Amino acid sequence: MENFKITNQYLIIEVLQRWNGLTLEKLFREHWKAPKKLVHEWRMSKEVTVNGNAVPWSTILNEGDTISIPLLDYAENETVQATDLGISIIYEDDVLLIANKPAGMDTHPSQPGEAHSLINGVVHHLQNTGQVCMIKHIHRLDKDTTGAVLFAKNRLIGSMLDRMLEEREIKRTYLALVEGNIKKDEGDIKEKIGRDRHHATRRRVSPTGQTAVTHYRVITRDSKKNLTLVSCTLESGRTHQIRVHFSHLNHPLAGDTLYGGKKTFHRQALHARKIEFIHPISELKMIIEAPFIDRPEIFDDHK
Repeated sequence: MENFKITNQYLIIEVLQRWNGLTLEKLFREHWKAPKKLVHEWRMSKEVTVNGNAVPWSTILNEGDTISIPLLDYAENETVQATDLGISIIYEDDVLLIANKPAGMDTHPSQPGEAHSLINGVVHHLQNTGQVCMIKHIHRLDKDTTGAVLFAKNRLIGSMLDRMLEEREIKRTYLALVEGNIKKDEGDIKEKIGRDRHHATRRRVSPTGQTAVTHYRVITRDSKKNLTLVSCTLESGRTHQIRVHFSHLNHPLAGDTLYGGKKTFHRQALHARKIEFIHPISELKMIIEAPFIDRPEIFDDHK
């Protein structure tokens, strides 16, 4: 059950049993690890209430108490143009949402005035459903990668999800079709990744690059098409990480011409299939799967 809702630009939260005995101060600073600047803003505004009353931040919370937090950040969307892109929202509540990004679309505008990125479509969805809030992407996907992208609807949730991503508390599972027959049923690719000096957008395995670890597991092997379907999770989120790592193994992603793959498909065969995390407010386990959306289909014949 959700223990929160948005009402008139206030986030209303019912205190969970496991927060019993925490002070308001400890809930914000130690449990949620909210940014000091945000906590300072709320303390100064004196608008955070418990059971409808302005109280000292040393007040001890009890299960069932109601905390009300003002959300003064919705103006941040005004620079993002709303565009109807038919984006599929695969999960949504009052504080966050997960969109299923199509291929050929940036996660956010790459230059001023661009209006056909995923976030433009998400802002259109918010406007269309009468929601007045900010929106912030927590992570990105390559332009031609499909699948789940997580967004926060206010600064508090944004900061909590950012920290969770940094501390590897958000698990993302990808599916990739790679060329050739991968012999091992599972494995770890631990190769550092850096920029390619000879190509502006390409990355490469480099001893002086950033640490990058990809865990993979073979799902199916298609000997007729000489393709292997693998499931991947990352310990790091480097640009093009899965693409670079499998290219390094001489198993480039099908369709990934930038990294040596054949033009089997119109894009690299990579899909962010699943996202798992503990919801920052309800503290419930979230497991959200993103359906395949390619037309013509890429993965459906192989899963």
